Amino acid sequence: MNIQYYGHSCFKITTKPEGRATQEVVIFLDPFEKSIGLRPPTGKADLVLCTHKHYDHHNVSAIKPKEKNDKLLVLDTPGEYSVKKVDIIGIDSFHDKENGKERGRNTIFVLNTENIKLVHLGDLGTDLSTEQREKLGEVDVLMVPIGGKYTIDGKEASMLIRKVEPHLIIPMHYKVKGLKIDIADEKEFCGEMGNCPQEKVNKISLKKKDLAEKNMEIVLMRA
Repeated sequence: MNIQYYGHSCFKITTKPEGRATQEVVIFLDPFEKSIGLRPPTGKADLVLCTHKHYDHHNVSAIKPKEKNDKLLVLDTPGEYSVKKVDIIGIDSFHDKENGKERGRNTIFVLNTENIKLVHLGDLGTDLSTEQREKLGEVDVLMVPIGGKYTIDGKEASMLIRKVEPHLIIPMHYKVKGLKIDIADEKEFCGEMGNCPQEKVNKISLKKKDLAEKNMEIVLMRA
């Protein structure tokens, strides 16, 4: 599995769920509009997942279907799905601490492919409930917002992580160069966790056997 970061909460996942020498499946998560100050993602995909319908997470028009005459598949609601051998669960959650009264609802996406469980929390605005944590189960890769204001902040994210205990952590939705949205950078989160790396990377390649050896390891990514 390859993961590329475009900034904010947007990732491109390239996976071969049926093993090596088989067809790749390309998935984009939370593509954003250029108005946020970052260069929007572009490319072709089999699937786009959007955690909610705000402009900084739902720029579906930026992504094209792999085949010219196909219609791009977009999932943006809770439910259970299977797309080209990738199993996906969308879990209902809130964008704020007032049960959605301030900013509405948010879908947490759980992807199972290559025997790796990847969780994208979207714009989660509150702690996970016991029921939500049970639905997640054992998590290999956790993409977690840390910027605060519109989501949980660095301290809240660190507390959530210690409950979930993922093998690998990818922080997202925090202040980076060029971003016009007023949120915090990664400093508070890294201070709380204490094990952030010095360098940021744009892409990572993952295998299940490598993840099994990791214990809440953090990867900081750059667009």
